Amino acid sequence: MKISRIEREKKVVEFMIRLYCKKKEGNQSLCSDCQELIGYSKKRLDNCRYGELKHACKYCPVHCFKPTMRDHMRQVMRFSGARMIFYSPKETLLHLFNR
Repeated sequence: MKISRIEREKKVVEFMIRLYCKKKEGNQSLCSDCQELIGYSKKRLDNCRYGELKHACKYCPVHCFKPTMRDHMRQVMRFSGARMIFYSPKETLLHLFNR
């Protein structure tokens, strides 16, 4: 069964946020800011106007994240993006080559 692009994006975003929270922030469990970011990003992905045809968010002409959330997500992606290959190589490659 093929997973939808939106569902895969949600999974990758949650993985990246959890990695950031644990490795960068040093938390044993997910902090409230990171929990909020996961919920917010999943909600935004559910409501993406491009649906299954969506671009990677950084290439999207419509920025649907609030500026504070976008800044937090940018920090998460900058940190986790480089490290994700070591923790989940398959998901990393799928994420990279399916803009």
